[in-house]
Amino acid sequence: MHSKIIKIVSVFLLSVFVVLAVFMGVADYSVPSRQSYYKGQEVKDFALVSLERDSDHEAVFNDSDDIKTVNMTAKLFGVLPLKKVSVNYYDKMSVYVGGFPFGVKFYTDGVVVVNLSDVLTDNGKTNPAYDAGIRANDIIIKCNGNPISSAQELTSIIEKSEGKSINITYVRGGAEYIVTLVPALSKDDGLYKTGMWIKDSGAGIGTVTYVTLDDNSFGGLGHGICDSGTGELLPMSRGSLMDVALNGVVKGIIGEPGELKGFFSGAKLGAVLTNTDCGVFGIYTEKPKEASRVCQIGLKNEIKSGKASVICTVDNSGAREYEIELSQINFSAPDDSNKCFTVKITDPSLIEKTGGIVQGMSGSPILQNGKIIGAITHVMVNDPTTGYGIFIENMLNQANRMN
Repeated sequence: MHSKIIKIVSVFLLSVFVVLAVFMGVADYSVPSRQSYYKGQEVKDFALVSLERDSDHEAVFNDSDDIKTVNMTAKLFGVLPLKKVSVNYYDKMSVYVGGFPFGVKFYTDGVVVVNLSDVLTDNGKTNPAYDAGIRANDIIIKCNGNPISSAQELTSIIEKSEGKSINITYVRGGAEYIVTLVPALSKDDGLYKTGMWIKDSGAGIGTVTYVTLDDNSFGGLGHGICDSGTGELLPMSRGSLMDVALNGVVKGIIGEPGELKGFFSGAKLGAVLTNTDCGVFGIYTEKPKEASRVCQIGLKNEIKSGKASVICTVDNSGAREYEIELSQINFSAPDDSNKCFTVKITDPSLIEKTGGIVQGMSGSPILQNGKIIGAITHVMVNDPTTGYGIFIENMLNQANRMN
């Protein structure tokens, strides 16, 4: 009899433990570790879970006084600690809605190795750079200990080396390396070479997401300008904001993303100041004429799965608003993430024009319930009507770090 009671109690306790573990797992998954509110709003509790502020001393200001972060703890039944939760408080803010194209001409910090090819010498073919360990997509930042600011500068040093060894400092995967190589005398033109093809600049087209009301600063793309080979963020030293005229579109199909075709009109409109995982940011010299619609920013806790709209320009008729669907919203996405939710193009007219999301549409602002809540960032290669979007918060947080 005694053993039977022990068995019943053991089964009961095990059942309680299992049920509690399930509750904790579900609660932990359902409570985002990062939450956002406007200043003055009360933090909302979740079913069976309450949020408690850790300490009056845990409220800190970020890089911008517009955002205030408070650390809290999520507790199941108000008792069992589940996880730490970071709550950001924002001042209510409105911006001009973008949706119009922009061009950027930029120079990198250092020079980028775009390719390697052999140098033909009197003794046959050689490649000093490759033999030293340098590879395509490495970024050369110094030569003989001195910073390199342009491809022309490095080429000049190599050609005047008279075949003497030089030290090259380069960056790969965020780490610095130093190698020594000896330029080879080319049989073709009598110049000393290392076998590297290098560049120090680039250009591209994207879409403006927003322009601020007070100083005409802007954010666009929603993702960074990256190296086409490695996908790594290119270190930008400076850039120019250029006017763009669109002259065509290549429709996206399964396996082949489309793209907007356009050209720089020659007019410089401002400066691009930084290149980040959450977009490029800078400032217009004057408010762009296309910036007229004003919307309040929508925080991520306001975003819902379902209908929304995107504003983009795909031809010379100007910016238009098209229907989309949002899903798979990751409310706990890191602050530097540019894939925070899934976007599905549902508007037949946009699909007819572009096939869905195409290159050049990155940065197109997304609206829901009259607020700007983010931007399109990527397209899925196997379905051009589907892609990813970024929270407007993530873009604004990155922009605030410039100040």
